[in-house]
Amino acid sequence: MIYGKKLLKIYKILLKEYGPQEWWPADSPFEVMLGAVLTQNTNWLNVSRAIENLKKKDLICPHKIAVVSKRKLIAAIRPSGFYNQKAAYLKGLSQYVLQRFSGDLRKMSRFETSVLRNELLAIRGLGPETVDSILLYALNQPVFVIDAYTRRIFGRHGIKIKGSDYSGWQKFFESHLPKDQGLFNEYHALIVRLAKERCRQRPDCQGCPLEGVTL
Repeated sequence: MIYGKKLLKIYKILLKEYGPQEWWPADSPFEVMLGAVLTQNTNWLNVSRAIENLKKKDLICPHKIAVVSKRKLIAAIRPSGFYNQKAAYLKGLSQYVLQRFSGDLRKMSRFETSVLRNELLAIRGLGPETVDSILLYALNQPVFVIDAYTRRIFGRHGIKIKGSDYSGWQKFFESHLPKDQGLFNEYHALIVRLAKERCRQRPDCQGCPLEGVTL
């Protein structure tokens, strides 16, 4: 209960400081899915360039990603790096969406979260952070995304998770916060904003909105 109050306090501080982040920037849920894969091991500027290329080639569609030649797909997503692997991952994800849900993401979003998560994790190249980003931002499922920024910020503010693994961190947040997709969405986006502006590898603590806050 104490952690829950403190986590909500931090959320309110960050929301007051930065305002709503309106993340994930995309025109469709499937575009979010593509972005969640493309953002692996790169920055958002490179992802946005790759997404723009996909839009120019009219490939923001699971059917089109599934049938387009790997060569053409690689050419489009080249700015995101690791393009050979990511092309295979995007095709695997697209084929899953088509075979399991006939390409209907609304139907997919109504499916049980735990089942969806396990099935997505079985797709080559999709780890927990990527899958949870898809669930949260594309399918509006109440799962808390854990990333290096989350570990860094909350580790510096006194949180120690046994083993420091992904599931341990996720369980900590999900067990102490209301199970609310909107809250999880905004909270994670605010964490990313703070990490990029203040809580970098070399932190800029003076004047940080969380200066002096401990958990």
